[in-house]
Formats: sequence, structure tokens, C-alpha cells
Amino acid sequence: MEQEFELIAKTFMGLEPVLAKELTQLGANNVQIGRRMVSFTGDKEMMYRANFSLHTAIRVIKPIKHFKAQSADDVYEEVKKIDWSQYLDLKKSFAVDSVVFSDEFRHSKFVSYKVKDAIVDQFREKTGQRPNISVANPDIRLNMHIAEDRCTLSLDSSGESLHRRGYRQESVEAPLNEVLAAGMIMMTGWHGETDFIDPMCGSGTLLIEAALIARNMAPGVFRKEYAFEKWPDFDADLFDRIYNDDSQEREFTHHIYGYDIDPASVNKARLNARAAGLTKDITVEQADFKDFKQPADKAIMVTNPPYGERISTPDLLGTYRMIGETLKHQFKGNDAWILSYREECFDQIGLKPSIKIPVYNGSLECEFRKYQMFEGKLSDFRGAGNILKTDEEKKAMAEKHRFKQNREFKKRLDAEDDNEEGDIRTFKFHRIDFKERGSDDRERRRSPRERRGFDERGGRDERRGDKFDRRGGRDFKGNKDKRDFGKKGRRYDD
Repeated sequence: MEQEFELIAKTFMGLEPVLAKELTQLGANNVQIGRRMVSFTGDKEMMYRANFSLHTAIRVIKPIKHFKAQSADDVYEEVKKIDWSQYLDLKKSFAVDSVVFSDEFRHSKFVSYKVKDAIVDQFREKTGQRPNISVANPDIRLNMHIAEDRCTLSLDSSGESLHRRGYRQESVEAPLNEVLAAGMIMMTGWHGETDFIDPMCGSGTLLIEAALIARNMAPGVFRKEYAFEKWPDFDADLFDRIYNDDSQEREFTHHIYGYDIDPASVNKARLNARAAGLTKDITVEQADFKDFKQPADKAIMVTNPPYGERISTPDLLGTYRMIGETLKHQFKGNDAWILSYREECFDQIGLKPSIKIPVYNGSLECEFRKYQMFEGKLSDFRGAGNILKTDEEKKAMAEKHRFKQNREFKKRLDAEDDNEEGDIRTFKFHRIDFKERGSDDRERRRSPRERRGFDERGGRDERRGDKFDRRGGRDFKGNKDKRDFGKKGRRYDD
């Protein structure tokens, strides 16, 4: 049995308990919640599954050395003690990202240089040559974290941030991050038991993440690659088994509805749902929230209205008044969850929330509020055996105390501590838009549409005939794809 090792999964502030629950359900051991991170232990298979299956992780790193250092020279000496031939060779490039919270170490880039110098010098002394540095697209990415004199050097097993699922084809202004969207849905406790509605859906992120959760599909199925695939000990057969294992997927017998007043957003949401192969589960229509009508079947609503920050409406407060009126008259007997930023906006809804959960959206400290839309008096509602808060919701409410007491509601994170790129404290990574990669890179991979196996109308291939091999691919007629895929099946050979 392979020996377990330490791992850290990073997430947004406020989503740590959700991520910890995901890891526990995945089978991780020694799960412990930290600040914007959850530590755990597992073997190589667990590391692969964590990257592939977690909905609420930004990235997964593998610590390779903990040590104390009082100076940059100490860092250099400790890093040089590591046998880097285990992780690197002269054909591979690497990069170092550093996060520093220390009076002694004030410049993260200087720390990165010292780590780089130690690695390069070791190779020069042993071989007379040195590996290359690549800032934009390294084969191996290292992360150095320093808190006072405590240093942790880790391998980044994810590469590009895990929120970049791979299904997003088009985006609206200020789109909701996929990891945050998934975390919001999981906080509600919904797993597909009812219909799901987002009346202000934008490019459809909440809709698609809801479909993945309802079907228990791994969000990594759309990804092109992970950093661990370039590691010397990468087990391609093991990852192929994980990638092609759909035994945990389940049927979804309800439906997901998205609406938006903007026709361009509707088209983008439809395109993204189609790219994810989820058009059978998701319906998107152009509609104004004020025209929303009581759904015939039981439903949950989760939505992220404009905050008046990056996007707004001509009458922001009026929009929130409309939301409250619509929920009160047209969503009786159901639960609505709303993410927003301004207290004055929540005030305009005019309804009493049963739960408030603080969560960061980028650098904005927001709240995710639940509104139970019951008829009659609260006493009658409780008298019928209903409850306002589940035990899990009470626990989530307790997380409020993890934020600063007596905070201003409109507090932001510091610019250099942006939560969207945060991990233990913060983590800076290089974002590469797929559109910027160029045509050559597009030819090396299959699209999510091809990978999940679509029919000609854009729906998911329902595994016609033989078991559908996600990595091997099928053409739209169900035949084995005639194009020459690489050994792993997901990319073309050069």
C-alpha cells in the first residue's frame, strides 16, 4: 500500500468547511481546516482525485519540506539540501511562487530568487548544466510559503487554477468564479432533490455547477491537463482509471432553469451549457425577474444579483426591492439564497433571512443569505414541525466569527491579498486565457464538447453501445474518433 503524504487544498475564505466536507467524503485522512486552506493526508491516488473531483478547491499542493529560516541565506541552504533530481531534470522548466508574511523576509520575489538559485546551483555542481526557468508555462511549479521564520516548500500539483474547469466558452462582465458558485450551492445542502432556478444567471456558471453537483460529475472532466502529469513519478494508468470512472455519477430527475433579462447573456449561458454537455438538464430563457411566476414544482433559487461595484443596474436599490416583492408573492413554499455585498441592498429586499453566511467574492466581503418563503406566521410555520436552521446551517453561521468582529460590511481585502488568487494567505499564479494560447495549442487538445461525447444537437452522449471512454473520445456518430490522439487520449501528438 502506497505511503500517505501531506497535502493542502486551497480555497476561498468562507468555503473552508465545504471543502473539508468534500475531502472527507472523498476519503482523505487527517482533514484539518485552516485559513483559505484545508490540510489532509493521502496517497498519489488521493492527490489525483482531489484535483479531479473537488468542486471547491482552487489548487492542491504537496509540501516537500518544512524548515525554519532566519535569513535568505538560510532559505538557500535548506532548499539546496533537497535532492532535486527527484522532481526535476534538465529537460524540464520550473518556476517558483513565494508568499511571505514575515518581518525578516519582506520581498516575496527575492525569496523566489533564492529558491531558484539553490536549485540551479545544485544542478550546475552535479551536472555542469542547469534547468530552464519558465514564468508563463513551467513544467514544474513550486510554492514557498513563509510565516515569520516557518517555511514550507511545496509542489503545485494542479497547475492552472482549478476554477478554470474548461467548459466556459463565453463570459459576461464580472462572471462568478466557478469554485465560489459550487461552494454556494453546496452551502445550501441541495444535491438535485428539487428543481434549481437562477433568475439572473449571467453566463450560466451557477446553472452548470448545479448540474455537475446534481449528477455528481467531477468538474475535472473538462480539464486539459494538470501539473502532476509532468512529474517524474506520474502514473498515467492510475489517472486514466480515475478519469474514466463514472461509477459515482447519478441520475438527475429534476431540472435547472436560468433566466436573464440580457439576450447576450442568455446566448452565452446556452453556449456554456452546451459546451459542458448539459443541455438536457439546463434550460435558459430571456426573462425579467419581475415577471417571474410561482413554479409548479418544488424548487430552490440561488442567485448573484448586481452589487453596484463592477456591474450595476440603473436603479440598484429598486432591483433589490423587486427581488423581495417577487419572492414574497411568487416563490411561496420554497427557499431562496442570495449573494450580495451591500447592506443597503439586502435591506431593500424587505425579508428576514434565516441564515447569513459571510463569504468573499474576489476582494469583496459578501454575505450569502437564505430566505425561507413560507405562508402565514412564523409561529404557524414552526408549529407545523418546520425548522429555520439545520445543524449544518447553524455551524455555517458560526463561521461568521472567523471574520473580524465589528467589521464594516463593505470591507475589502487588501489589493495584494486578493482572495480570488488566495491560498494559505494569498497565492499569485499566472492566468492564461485559452483564446490567447493560439491555434497550435487548440490542435493539441480535444474540446470539452468532444471529450464528453456529444450528439449533433449538443447533448451528452448517453454512452451508446460500448462504455464511453472520455479520454479516447467518440465522434458525433458514436464511432471511435478517427483523429490521432496522443498516448493519454486527451491531446493530439505533435
